[in-house]
Amino acid sequence: MTYQSLNPFNGKLVESFADLGDPQLETRIATADACFQTWRHTSYADRAKIIAKAGEILHARADAFARIMTTEMGKRIGEARGEVEFSARIMAYYAKNAERFLAPVKLDPTNGEAHMESSPIGVIFCVEPWNFPYYQLARVAGPHLMAGNTMLVKHAGIVPQCAIAFEKLLIEAGAPIGLYTNLLISHDQSDDVVDDPRVKGVALTGSVAAGRSVASRAGKNLKVSSMELGGSDAFIVLEDADLDLTVPWAVWGRMYNTGQTCCAAKRFIVVESMADAFLEKFKSALGALEAGDPMDEKTTLGPLSTEQALVDLLKQVDGAVAHGAKVALGGKRVDRAGSFMMPTILTDIAKDNPAFREEFFGPVALFFRVKDEDEAIAIANDSDFGLGGSVWTRDVARGRRIASKVETGMMFINNIDWTDAELPFGGIKDSGYGRELGDMGIQQFVNKKLVRIHNAKAPA
Repeated sequence: MTYQSLNPFNGKLVESFADLGDPQLETRIATADACFQTWRHTSYADRAKIIAKAGEILHARADAFARIMTTEMGKRIGEARGEVEFSARIMAYYAKNAERFLAPVKLDPTNGEAHMESSPIGVIFCVEPWNFPYYQLARVAGPHLMAGNTMLVKHAGIVPQCAIAFEKLLIEAGAPIGLYTNLLISHDQSDDVVDDPRVKGVALTGSVAAGRSVASRAGKNLKVSSMELGGSDAFIVLEDADLDLTVPWAVWGRMYNTGQTCCAAKRFIVVESMADAFLEKFKSALGALEAGDPMDEKTTLGPLSTEQALVDLLKQVDGAVAHGAKVALGGKRVDRAGSFMMPTILTDIAKDNPAFREEFFGPVALFFRVKDEDEAIAIANDSDFGLGGSVWTRDVARGRRIASKVETGMMFINNIDWTDAELPFGGIKDSGYGRELGDMGIQQFVNKKLVRIHNAKAPA
C-alpha cells in the first residue's frame, strides 16, 4: 500500500488508502487540462477570491489541520499550527500580489516600443514531501494557481490525510474541479504523468535521488522544472558572537520539526576561541529536551516521521562513528515507545568520513572547530549542497561579507528565519534549482512573451 497514515508517536495505523487506477488517473489529467482552458482566462480578481478564501479557511481551522499533520508525521502541535498559519499567509500573499508580479513590463528598444507579458503554460505536476505537509503545498498552489495554471499533486505516501484535506480546502474555497487535484499514485504512474503531453511543467521538493530521477524525466520531455532538494546548512559562529542569542537559534535551527528540515542548521562551524563555550551551552540545551506526545503543548522533543527514518538515521550515526567521529551527546534512540531519537552531536568528523558530505535528516548536529573565518568559509563551501546557511557575529558588516562568500541560495545573519512569503526559497548545487515564494516563485511556470511594435519601414 503506497499511502498509509501511521502515527509515529505510537506506531498505530490510522488509515490506508488505495492507489488510483490508470483509468481514474487519466480522468483526473483530462479534467485538469479542461479546467486550464477556462481558468487561464479567469481574471486575477476572481482567482484571488478562491485563493484568499483558502487562506482564510486555513487560518480559521488551524488547529484542526494541524492535528491531522501531527497524527500523520509527528510534528509537535505548536509547530504544526505555526505551519498552517504560514500556509494561510502564503495563500493570502499571492492572492494580493500575483497581478502586480505578473503585470506587463515595459522595455525601451531603440525604435518603437515593447513589453514583456506573462501567461500561464498549463497543467503543472508537483511532487511534494511529508516534512511540511501543508506549507509545501501552499507554496506551489498559491503562486501557480494565481498565475493561471492548474495543478496535479502527488504528495508523500505517509501524509495522505493532509493531501486529501488540502484538496478539499480548495474545493470548499470555490475552486472548480480540476484546478487542484490530489493524486494518490505510484512512482510508475508519476513517471507517466511527467511524460503526458498535457502536463507542461514539473516541480519537486524531495531528496537528491528523487530530484535527479524526476528532473531527468522532465528534461527528456523538454519540460520546464524546479527542484528543491536536500541541504546541509552551515551555522558559522565567529569569536564575537553573542551566545545568548546564538545558542537558542542553534537549538531551533537543528531541532525545529525534529531536525527534519531541508534548510535546517546541520553543520555547526565554530572558531576555536568560541568552540568550548558554544559546545557546552549547545549540549546543555539539547540535552534538556524531553520526548513526549507531540499533541501535548509541553512536549519539547517529538518523534521522527517514521520508524524507518529513525533506523536509517541511527545507521548513519553508527557509520560516522565507525569512521572516526565521536559522539558528544546522544547517538541512540530514546528508550520509550514511538520513533524517538536522542538529540545528538557528532565531533571530530574528518573529510574522509562519509558523514562529512552526507545530509542528516533528523536531530543530529555535526560540530567543527576552525581556526578563523577563512577556514569557516572553506568548510561551509566544501559541501555538495548549497541550500542555506547562517553566520553569527556582532559585526553586521562582517556578517554581510561572509554571507556573500558562502556558496548557497540563502544566507542569514544572526537569524535563520525563512518563514516569510516575501522571501524566495531555493538553492544551488545538489540542493536543486529554481525558486519558490516571493516574486520569483510565481515566475517559474509562466511564458514570458516579448511583444514589440516597430516604427521602421519594411526591410529592404
